[in-house]
Amino acid sequence: MNKTEIATVGGGCFWCIEAVYQRIDGIKSVTPGYAGGKSKTTTYKEVCTGTTDHAEVAKIEFDINVITYEQILNVFWQAHDPTTLNRQGNDIGTQYRSVIYYHNEKQKEIAINSKKEANKSGYWDDKIVTEISEIYNYSDAEDYHNDYYQNNPNQPYCIFVIKPKLDKLIKKGVIK
Repeated sequence: MNKTEIATVGGGCFWCIEAVYQRIDGIKSVTPGYAGGKSKTTTYKEVCTGTTDHAEVAKIEFDINVITYEQILNVFWQAHDPTTLNRQGNDIGTQYRSVIYYHNEKQKEIAINSKKEANKSGYWDDKIVTEISEIYNYSDAEDYHNDYYQNNPNQPYCIFVIKPKLDKLIKKGVIK
């Protein structure tokens, strides 16, 4: 019997996060979106100004019989640099912040513990700055963001940013 939950994370550009999670067993869907801003809805154009307070996020529906929330977060820590404030590579601004939006108290507790363990791991030289917050003001991104990497593999951002990230995670055995 399929039982699904939702996880929502931001770790830079949502195209990258979407491409990563689409390659993991137990993931039912990944939807790019915006969360944590001043208004319930927004647009890509507005978010790109950096003035809405929204983060680019991926809403991940997953089968809890195949993958756990803890495993979702383990991938999250490896899929981006959680030690850079409001930045991932050349993507700079609050919309690219590292953030875990929890949907219930159990997810909150797991996220806090996961962050503590990640900080203790010694994997990064600097301290993790990832925000952990209750989900609020979430809205799906415009349709053209869905399956962005799959639909645009030859776009320069996909070639120079997303593909190397995927290759690294495949080599490490994090994703397929």
